[in-house]
Amino acid sequence: MKTTIPLHIQIAVATHKSYWIPPDACYLPLHVGKALHPELDLGIATDATGENISAKNASYCELTALYWLWKNVHADVKGLVHYRRHFTHGHPLFAKRAAVLTESDWRALFRETDIVVPTWREYYIETNQSHYIHAHYARDLAQLRRTLRTLHPTAVPFFDVQMKRTHAHMFNMMVMREELFDAYCAWLFPVLADVERHTDITGYDPFQRRLYGFLAELLLDVWLDTNGLDYRECPVTFLERQNWLKKGGRFLWRKLRG
Repeated sequence: MKTTIPLHIQIAVATHKSYWIPPDACYLPLHVGKALHPELDLGIATDATGENISAKNASYCELTALYWLWKNVHADVKGLVHYRRHFTHGHPLFAKRAAVLTESDWRALFRETDIVVPTWREYYIETNQSHYIHAHYARDLAQLRRTLRTLHPTAVPFFDVQMKRTHAHMFNMMVMREELFDAYCAWLFPVLADVERHTDITGYDPFQRRLYGFLAELLLDVWLDTNGLDYRECPVTFLERQNWLKKGGRFLWRKLRG
């Protein structure tokens, strides 16, 4: 673990519309999917500059921001959050904008750790595998395992453990020292590219077309465990009101219908 204070922190805030951005200089607002909507100008940096996969945003979601940050930004610490989801102090259900971590908070955290991830998301009655299958296509998850078996066979046992867990570090949110952030991206994107080569999404609706973003949510823990990396968990707050009754109803419907 490093004890030096990072000099430069860049945390991309992935957004597709005008929205509140934390004022600290460490946060970099980034318009994602710009290549798909060239007519839309948010007046901020976009994922369609430099080396990018902006045109894949419909299926890679916020990962187009992750890729852009990997290829185009150098900083001591790099990370990704969402316009509505941020790392925060306190209980995530009650946290407000004022509780979003500041640059000084991040500097303090990185005196003690090299990696920050969201607090576990717990499903309780579902495993990661059953939750994915109830919400998406099982064949895509099966292809992901085949890809890992081909590209990273040592990761397969950790993937199998991840599938049996009832919790995961979700949202494709993380903040890491640059060498670790870049190493994760160098591992992640070839895996997803191989899954993409073996997957036909013809007939997928817009929600299911986001499969590479969904699959990546399950891969962060696989990479962390495969490499035996320590990390610090931090609460994540959702800045907009959520309809928990509706979300719970959808969860139960997927569970019951199989």
